[in-house]
Amino acid sequence: MLQQTRVSTVIPYFERWMEALPDWKALAAAPEGAVLKLWEGLGYYSRARRLHELARVLAGRPGLPRSREEWQELPGVGPYTAAAIASIAFGEPAACVDGNVVRILARLAACGTLFKDGSAAAKAFSPAADKLLSPRAPGDHNQAMMELGATVCLPANPKCPACPVRRFCAGARKGRPGDYPRIAPRRMEDRSVLRVWCERRGALLMHLAGQSAARLAGQHELPTPEQAGVSQEEAAGGPLLATRRRGITRFRIVESIHRAPPPKGRLGGGLVWVPLNRLDSVVVSGPHRRWIREVLGSAGGKRLQAAL
Repeated sequence: MLQQTRVSTVIPYFERWMEALPDWKALAAAPEGAVLKLWEGLGYYSRARRLHELARVLAGRPGLPRSREEWQELPGVGPYTAAAIASIAFGEPAACVDGNVVRILARLAACGTLFKDGSAAAKAFSPAADKLLSPRAPGDHNQAMMELGATVCLPANPKCPACPVRRFCAGARKGRPGDYPRIAPRRMEDRSVLRVWCERRGALLMHLAGQSAARLAGQHELPTPEQAGVSQEEAAGGPLLATRRRGITRFRIVESIHRAPPPKGRLGGGLVWVPLNRLDSVVVSGPHRRWIREVLGSAGGKRLQAAL
């Protein structure tokens, strides 16, 4: 949950998750829909599906792996997660290397190398992280590095006067710790997406992504004109209910939501009618749930609800 998500955001999700799924066996036995519902709002749902897959693998084993190498052989477990589990849970000497650790090590060495991305930087600094690791308390060491990067050695305006390793830091001695690490900026692409808002007898038309969908499998979103069986021109000509922006990986996306008449005949291609009073019971992608609530909460939305 903490990958690409703030601690303050994760806490209520973690508490709900542990209450519903307190151990690997409970998670392994849970249906995917229930797992995704608990995850709803955290984004990057592939994390939840991989965790679910991992639980099913672990539930069939006599015991848990201990080493970083063993953990990395399991589905959905990368180098950072494997090192964190092995060191913190089992005391194995394995250094965790994420963006926080890269930032600390790059500043300590005033490393001027330009890395193409964060993954390349993490790979380059992994040998140094392993050398610095405390063999007697690897878990404590890793957690201390995480905390140092999250609270003191910040990406912008690092708190150098409060840093316990400032006297070792070449970046601080140069007076420009913020110059490190040097990572090439991600090239962003702009995209525009049209969405249609169709309602009928108290229900909203949604598109349910199938299991083959890499990112949105098992989730509902407002359909595109193509999914709803209308042309882009027809959809764009309908009343504009909202324009919203979001970022996904390297894409800056502008999504316009237009009201459209309901499709005729039987639905196909993943289209489903979801009663408005049951929206909370189905898995909806985080941004779309928020946008739906905003539309329904607007003046136009209130008139729409009154008409349903």
